[in-house]
Amino acid sequence: MQTLVLTIHILACVFLILFVLLQSGQEGMGVIFGGGSGSVFGSTGAGGLLVRVTGVLAAIFLVTSLAYNVLTKPSALSDTSLMQTGAAGMQAPAPASLPAPGGVSFEEKTLPIPAPAAGEKK
Repeated sequence: MQTLVLTIHILACVFLILFVLLQSGQEGMGVIFGGGSGSVFGSTGAGGLLVRVTGVLAAIFLVTSLAYNVLTKPSALSDTSLMQTGAAGMQAPAPASLPAPGGVSFEEKTLPIPAPAAGEKK
C-alpha cells in the first residue's frame, strides 16, 4: 500500500511541476492591476484546462502526502510520554572519568624530561 501511495505521489509531483511550468507567466507590474492581455491563450489566460488540471494535481499531491504520512508513522512504544512521567522517571547517567586535554590523565603529575643527547649543551 505504501508503494502504491508513494508511486502516485511521485507521479503527481512530476506532473504538477510540468503543468505549473506550462502555464504562461505574465510580465510586468501591469498584471497586478488587470493588464497583461497579450498571452498565448488570449486575454483570459489559460484559465480553463491548465488551471483545473493543476488544481486536481495539487489535491492529489496533498492527499497522497497525508496518506503516506499516516501509513508510515511509527507505532507508539508506550502510552506514556516523558512529559507525563516527569523528572521522577529519569535517571542521571553515571559520571565518566575523562582524561584531561592533551591525553594526559590527572593521575600523571609530571612528564619525564628526556636527557640531552651526547655532545649537546644544557
